[in-house]
Amino acid sequence: MVIDFNKPLVTGNEIKNVTEAIASGILSGDGPFSQKCHQWFKNELGFKKCFLTPSCTAALEIAALVLNIGPGDEVIMPSYTFVSTANAFVLRGAKVVFVDIRPDTMNIDESLIEFAITENTRAIVVVHYAGVACDMETVMDLATKYNLPVVEDAAQGMMSTYKGRPLGGIGHIGTFSFHETKNYTSAGEGGLLIINDDSLIERSEIIRQKGTNRTKFFKGLVDKYSWVDIGSSYLLSEIQAAYLFGQLEVATEVNAERLAIWERYNNLLMNTDSFKSGRIQLASIPLGCQHNGHLFQVKVKNVDERDELIRHLKDAGISAPFHYVPLHTSLAGKEHGVFSGVDRYTSTESERLLRLPLWYGLSVVEQEYVTDSIEKFFKG
Repeated sequence: MVIDFNKPLVTGNEIKNVTEAIASGILSGDGPFSQKCHQWFKNELGFKKCFLTPSCTAALEIAALVLNIGPGDEVIMPSYTFVSTANAFVLRGAKVVFVDIRPDTMNIDESLIEFAITENTRAIVVVHYAGVACDMETVMDLATKYNLPVVEDAAQGMMSTYKGRPLGGIGHIGTFSFHETKNYTSAGEGGLLIINDDSLIERSEIIRQKGTNRTKFFKGLVDKYSWVDIGSSYLLSEIQAAYLFGQLEVATEVNAERLAIWERYNNLLMNTDSFKSGRIQLASIPLGCQHNGHLFQVKVKNVDERDELIRHLKDAGISAPFHYVPLHTSLAGKEHGVFSGVDRYTSTESERLLRLPLWYGLSVVEQEYVTDSIEKFFKG
């Protein structure tokens, strides 16, 4: 049996929508399907204002621009994240201040954020790892206390909630990813910028429209549009929006199946000797956090055992990779960032973690094969 780590979601609605978009003759961004997507996010998730972007990376770059991040500024974030989380702010000349993570969720340790705040801090960036929410109540209290904007990197968090509120809709700015590895994709790449602060909406529109007031022109508020600010090309193509909308139409069903797959893994592994003996550790979901079944993580003793297990699973035809290498240990991370306090968990926990195959349509038989293969490894 061969089991891939990921298979991009295909629902069957995509071809019809893409064909309709092509026939319409509107292929550039912000066409009819883009507007349908924007409306879906407003109606279904309650977002005040959002914009499709070419990637989550692009959405994060807009966030850095609209917050006026620049040289000498400091931005707080976890080191255990994808490089785009840091790059967006480093590109503006900022220094990244890394904070240790919680071992239970792999999210930023909210109790350590305040110790990292200095007079140069300009923003707090949280990453909702595996679609499991950070402690947003504590984070937002700190943001209010120190008058700092909060950016939610919710690349993995679409359809997840924190105390009933959708991830991406709690901080001042949120971002989603529609890369092919995510629960929903806009034909391989794509993202979403979510603006929850009214004072940031107009400038976000301008930056996304290459620094022009083109949106005002289309609304009839100006007789011609011109270059009014810095910006870049941050629109998703209409073809990709059409593809994405085909998935949004069945987003609830997809979410339910992914959660069922996640729960099945959890139940299967909790009944193994390797779990009962403490040889493997499973994910922890804090009270008040509803995740989206984005990924299923397993932790083992150390990096050597993890690598041996990955090789064992590969020999069995199962792709089960590890995840991020902490940014503060990288060459660029050392140049553009600094670790606040002690790296108690970030490095050690990241070295223990691997991810199991999880995608829409993964069968019970395939999941049982994966969990049986893990048990065989620990039985030697």
